[in-house]
Amino acid sequence: MEKGRVTDKALGENALFGMGNPLLDISAVVDKDFLDKYGLKPNDQILAEDKHKAMFDEIAKKSKVEYHAGGSTQNSVKIAQWMIQTPHKVATFFGCIGTDHFGEILKQKAEEAHVDARYYQQTQEPTGTCAACITGDNRSLVANLAAANCYNKEKHLDLDGNWELVEKAKVYYIAGFFLTVSPESILKVAKHASENNKIFSLNLSAPFISQFFKEAMMKVMPYVDILFGNETTDDIAEIARRAQSLPKVNKKRQRVVVFTQGKDDTVATIGEKVTMFSVLDIDQNDIVDTNGAGDAFVGGFLSELVQERTLEECIRAGHYAANVIIRRAGCTFPEKPDFP
Repeated sequence: MEKGRVTDKALGENALFGMGNPLLDISAVVDKDFLDKYGLKPNDQILAEDKHKAMFDEIAKKSKVEYHAGGSTQNSVKIAQWMIQTPHKVATFFGCIGTDHFGEILKQKAEEAHVDARYYQQTQEPTGTCAACITGDNRSLVANLAAANCYNKEKHLDLDGNWELVEKAKVYYIAGFFLTVSPESILKVAKHASENNKIFSLNLSAPFISQFFKEAMMKVMPYVDILFGNETTDDIAEIARRAQSLPKVNKKRQRVVVFTQGKDDTVATIGEKVTMFSVLDIDQNDIVDTNGAGDAFVGGFLSELVQERTLEECIRAGHYAANVIIRRAGCTFPEKPDFP
């Protein structure tokens, strides 16, 4: 990290592994009429349906449209790598893209971020996109997974050269969104982590995951060492308590549940113990885009976790990263962190 901040352990390449939906974010400021036209809530995360297809064309024609490499897991590992700085390629990322211009942009952005991205490329579907419809402080995200939905365990994860990268890692992170794509890939990675006493973390991501993909989520849950969630999840304390009581395969590690709540305190539970951590103050006028805040928090957290630091240090780094990201458009960051 910054000079003077010593890393406890020498970090090797590919120590942090992420797998998810690589998407190109297309963000623009819209008005209430636009949201109403496509039946969107001001603050939500959904998967695109047929009625949203025209919306992607419409948003791309807005005057101030911005394109950023996105996808929740990819954002988080990229921010973790940024926080770590050197060595490069501490973070690995797997996901599926198309053989098209948007796919090339994602490759280029991953390279610029020094992430070791190993994409599975296929020709059936174009690279996935996510429309971020911004109104004031709110953002409504609509993901058109397209290629991201085509990730194939047999054709990518199971290949020796790729699985070796999984084995090299000591911390694993997958956003819940990927449960809709390849639960069998998640399970294979989760079981590997558990059997080798490594850390496997999962994010509940969005309400529709625990609502519609509960079965897939519950199959993975016994292997989850760290569970992340955010304020879109109802009754945080209750979920944290219930998550703690779910069965766990690797008894050597106690499950940790970490929930962010926007500007309110972050809640962390280990066993019966619940701890609140206050976030960094920020002037409302300095907030440009809260879109990547949750991903940034996880990225900061992971950057310390992979260096075997305490929960408190991990959360402090998460808060720092989120505080930096919300001052900028898209999930972007300055050249170097200034994390004390």
